[in-house]
Amino acid sequence: MAGKVFFSVSMSLDGFVAPEAVPVEDVFSPEGQSDPRVQRWMAKWSELQAWVFPLRFFRENLKLGEGGEEGLDNDIVRATYERTGASVMGKRMFDGGELAWPEEAPFHTPVFVVTHEKRDPWERPGGTTFHFVNDGIEAALDQAREAAGERDVRIAGGGETILEYVNAGLIDEFTIALSPVLFGTGVRLFEGIDASRVALEQIHAEHSPKVTHLTYSVRQR
Repeated sequence: MAGKVFFSVSMSLDGFVAPEAVPVEDVFSPEGQSDPRVQRWMAKWSELQAWVFPLRFFRENLKLGEGGEEGLDNDIVRATYERTGASVMGKRMFDGGELAWPEEAPFHTPVFVVTHEKRDPWERPGGTTFHFVNDGIEAALDQAREAAGERDVRIAGGGETILEYVNAGLIDEFTIALSPVLFGTGVRLFEGIDASRVALEQIHAEHSPKVTHLTYSVRQR
């Protein structure tokens, strides 16, 4: 039996999942990091994701050293990883990750990149192989489902790719980690949502001292 298709993201209280876009090569280059725009991007991104950086599982998965916080947030991050048999992402997310991820990328499963670029699979140590899919989001999802088997497929991001899958009726469930920060501008998760086709049912809500985790099932109206 096939698993679910889901996404799981951090979001600011005013609905943004990322700061306003800057060139990914600037974010990860020594020259770019002195740019005030990049510095603002990094500060806002770090604030949004501050809840996850200290977690024991996050630190273990990225090999950042021993120790770390345990509890509800850590359990949720671990469970999200363990349910995922394959991931799908857009080209912009991959471009940033290719510059930022360690040699042993933190997925440890197949990842399918929706792109127009033709490229051979890129195998990394630790079980992550990136496959580049040139014929659309449904083809990428079909390949991910086959690779995941009975486990779930995670639409990893970014926001535009997630929105494409939601509007196409291909998402079964999602979780938002609602962070107590305000962005004012940036990438809105649901900007352009086809609300006439999408209906939600809340499954549960869990809160920690740092974020509130909201989980919804998705169905077509």
